[in-house]
Amino acid sequence: MTLRDNASPVCSLKFVTLLVALSPALLFLGAGVQLQNNGYDGLLIAINPQTSEDQNLIPNIKEMITEASFYLFNATKRRLFFRSIKILIPATWNANNYSKVKQESYEKANVIVTNWYGAHGGDPYTLQYRGCGKEGKYIHFTPDFLLNDDLIAGYGSRGRVFVHEWAHLRWGVFDEYNNEKPVYINGQNQIKATRCSSEITGMFVCEKGLCPQENCIISKLFQEGCTFLYNSTQNATASIMFMQSLSSVVEFCNASTHNQEAPNLQNQMCSLRSTWDVISESADFNNSVAMNGTELPPPPTFSLVQAGEKVVCLVLDVSSKMAEAGRLLRLQQAAEFYLMQIVEIHTFVGIVSFNSKGEIRAQLHQVNNDDDRKLLVSYLPATVSAEAETSICSGLKKGFEVVEKLNGKAYGSVMILVTSGDDGHISNCLLTVLSSGSTIHTIALGSSAAQNLEELSHLTGGLKFFVPDKSNSNSMIDAFSRISSGTGDIFRQHIQLESMGENVKPHHQLKSTVTVDNSVGNDTAFLVTWQTSGPPEIVLFDPNGRKYNTNNFIINKALRMARLWIPGTAKPGLWTYTLNNTHHSLQALKVTVISCASRSDVPPATVEAFVQGGSTRFPHPMMIFANVRKGFYPILNATVTATIEPETGDPVTLKLFDDGAGADIIKNDGIYSRYFFSFAVNGRYSLKVHVNHSPSISALAHPIPGSHAMYIPGYIANGNIQMNAPRKSMGRKEEEQKWGFSRISSGGSFSVLGVPAGPHPDVFPPSKIIDLEAVKVEEEVTLSWTAPGEDFDQGRANSYEIRISKSLQNIQNDFNNAILVNTSKLNPQQAGAKETFTFSPKLFINGHEHQPDGMTQESHRIYVAIRAMDKNSLKSAVSNIAQASLLIPHNSAPVFARDYVILKGVLTAMGLMGIICLIIVVTHCILNRKKRRQKNRMERNYYE
Repeated sequence: MTLRDNASPVCSLKFVTLLVALSPALLFLGAGVQLQNNGYDGLLIAINPQTSEDQNLIPNIKEMITEASFYLFNATKRRLFFRSIKILIPATWNANNYSKVKQESYEKANVIVTNWYGAHGGDPYTLQYRGCGKEGKYIHFTPDFLLNDDLIAGYGSRGRVFVHEWAHLRWGVFDEYNNEKPVYINGQNQIKATRCSSEITGMFVCEKGLCPQENCIISKLFQEGCTFLYNSTQNATASIMFMQSLSSVVEFCNASTHNQEAPNLQNQMCSLRSTWDVISESADFNNSVAMNGTELPPPPTFSLVQAGEKVVCLVLDVSSKMAEAGRLLRLQQAAEFYLMQIVEIHTFVGIVSFNSKGEIRAQLHQVNNDDDRKLLVSYLPATVSAEAETSICSGLKKGFEVVEKLNGKAYGSVMILVTSGDDGHISNCLLTVLSSGSTIHTIALGSSAAQNLEELSHLTGGLKFFVPDKSNSNSMIDAFSRISSGTGDIFRQHIQLESMGENVKPHHQLKSTVTVDNSVGNDTAFLVTWQTSGPPEIVLFDPNGRKYNTNNFIINKALRMARLWIPGTAKPGLWTYTLNNTHHSLQALKVTVISCASRSDVPPATVEAFVQGGSTRFPHPMMIFANVRKGFYPILNATVTATIEPETGDPVTLKLFDDGAGADIIKNDGIYSRYFFSFAVNGRYSLKVHVNHSPSISALAHPIPGSHAMYIPGYIANGNIQMNAPRKSMGRKEEEQKWGFSRISSGGSFSVLGVPAGPHPDVFPPSKIIDLEAVKVEEEVTLSWTAPGEDFDQGRANSYEIRISKSLQNIQNDFNNAILVNTSKLNPQQAGAKETFTFSPKLFINGHEHQPDGMTQESHRIYVAIRAMDKNSLKSAVSNIAQASLLIPHNSAPVFARDYVILKGVLTAMGLMGIICLIIVVTHCILNRKKRRQKNRMERNYYE
């Protein structure tokens, strides 16, 4: 490899731009899915290493994507298709001349295949954590779905299911059915099944025998044993987001076919807009045009890649900048802990240092035992140079040189780049980095680190971290603890249970507890670090009262760290640690605890912390997320706290919520969210999330909200009921959590620009209300929603503005001119509280509302929206639109649709026919009896 270190940044950028223009394929390295010339490139499908090898799995994946490509092309009006796909084969499978991975990994996959069942059982589903029109995180399939052809009857063909899930993932649309609200009353006072489009036909049936259809509806809910089955033969062509399994369904619901009244997630999240309206406003549609002609696009091409040996190279800055604020010591402590405890067995590890030039400190060495780990630790830099200049490209050049000695290329390798130096020449090696096939994780130390350092991790799909110059910050060790092999094998990876750091006064203590739950406990390690020459007094008690003290720890006085490894499986329960500062001055004492899964068949609880986007500009907030799961089951009712550390100033703590309000779009989905906008300074911010779950019996709500393909229980075919095989229920059982659990995860870093110096005026409005609901109770409408704050989702808003309309178009497009509801007696509560408000729409109903075309429209529904205002009259965005049916007569029941009337007529006719048959049979029997009696009487008379 040749790095053009002497080229000027401007010339280098022009050179890179030219080469990338000549070689567009370079754009897709580490860049995720890209759309060019109507085709998607770079779609990555990864198979979990716990999945058993099956010769039919890969062919079925290829068949699914190929079918999906043509189905998608037609559904998007000849606009989009899948061009190139990569399938990541786990290293646990036999080698079969697969290509070697470059920057692909399981953690970066758009689609994952794993035999872990989630909250939706075996249903294909998409993890969506943002609002309408926003991309999701990944699509999840089980091997059973991909291999069991018996499931096709319930889900539809796999290609159609993939398009359903792709729309969730790529365009941020939601499901158009609702298992919790399968029926509703429409504007014409008719009971309808929740569906889109409403032209899809079907009827109510009873699974436990024939029954009157009225018995299926009790308080707008299904009676037990009743269901609504759809006709297998339909004329309706929409919608893919409702029931892709119907052969007639070939498109998404648009403005003319969309069922705005259906109480589904699409209407709630997208303010009653159709899926096609949302999709057609996406970047994919804005950056493409429909293809001319009648020819179909070419079928997708597939490349199969498999990871080889795990290869890691530490690329460490030793310039004079590393001598500031104890940076070198903290790097040494974190790197030692990484090499001794975290890096996986059989990994090849090399070490490089750099200032203005790069130096190889250790060639690749495979980690097979503790002696190998200790040998690598001995190669860590012990001092810094006198030279202040740093050349990151020179360090990476040596790193590539090290890893290429194994197989001739850097494909699939990982670089952990740690630096505090400013370097204006990173652009010189961007093209080399792009084409290397290596993933680069960057760790920036202090405020002097190169401003465009993160471009290296962005281009290669690596993680990025920031470590502030604070003695009590544990961010360096947190960053190394977060970096894993990326294989998706959670059973082999270390999980961080504790990260604590405090400045402790002389002869004072740092005392706390950490929970080791029964899902972890293998390879458990405690790490203590300090600042002075001697260690603090360490006392550690396990749950059974066994005592460990300083003498039980392995002490490294040079690096000022002590480490205790617990053999076997650590006792589950509360471990209590106490650190006594025996030094005569204040010093920072820090504790880190990691562990591995205790069983190979039960996944441990995990947390993944992340932010939306890598940077923001004041006053736009940053959205913080924490995905808390046990396998693929969401964990509810956890206490989730984010700690955000700026370059200068005190850290900020922020509690995250899974309440379906503010930044959190779906309640109880295991993703805890919050807006962060307390920006103190410009620059980098570090994120860490701490999760605590108290001892309790935890049961997940069923079904869990989210986006997944619907399994159809059966159809009506030629007037006959045809039921599919019952779907196996995968609802999670209640399990006793005797000790609760604790988890830590670094969420990497993000950057903030444009923060004004000194005090600034209020620029933060209340957050948008996203969970407004309306219920008609007699003559009144009751609204409910979650209170926003004075600033986004913090504090207390000043007032609410509620408006109603008979016209959906009016309230969607002209909220300010819809009818205002008097809310003078409505005082907002603290953010997160549940609000309710009841009003009578009589005044509105008795008049006519001005329509957009000057016409009046009679309707049995009203549409309601709300927005909040703060004390400075800053207004939130208008909420989701809720709707309510009006004026149901007291003396009349809801009118059933034609399908139900037909069914009632059929049942009535059958009943009458039965009565007639019974009368005929009874009459026949009576006549026969009379005849026998007369015959017997005649015989007796004859013999007498």
